[in-house]
Amino acid sequence: MDKTALMYKMASEGAYHFLSRPRRFGKSLLLSTLEAYFEGRKELFQGLAVEQLEQEWRRHPILHLDLNSREYKDEASLEAELNRHLEGWERLYGSEYGERAVEERFIHVITKAFEQEGERVVILVDEYDKPLLQTIGNEPLQAAYRSKLKAFYSVLKS
Repeated sequence: MDKTALMYKMASEGAYHFLSRPRRFGKSLLLSTLEAYFEGRKELFQGLAVEQLEQEWRRHPILHLDLNSREYKDEASLEAELNRHLEGWERLYGSEYGERAVEERFIHVITKAFEQEGERVVILVDEYDKPLLQTIGNEPLQAAYRSKLKAFYSVLKS
């Protein structure tokens, strides 16, 4: 079933979306589809509804944060995963803030991406809560993760 008309509506009518669906329900696949759409890859959507709906097919800078690829067992685990993503984006957009807190680096990368590309930055976050889910029962570690993620995600409000 072609749901790209709904994807187009979501992408063109809103600024922020939070998708919460059951496990194994296609959230990661949807994020990959959105990534291709925001990359302006019209050829991938040939014959689908969005091909006719989208008139501009502009390429946006995309920051895709996927927190699924690590086991979160201590405070350093989350910091290392955020650093891994930030370092890649900093190389791509030439950021000079590598020695600052992760949330400061994140806002700077977003700003640099916008300045360089001239388009609004698309931020896709997959498995945003995995560090918290893996630490259920370890209240001190969960509190540390909540604090770190709250500061990091608060950048999105700005």
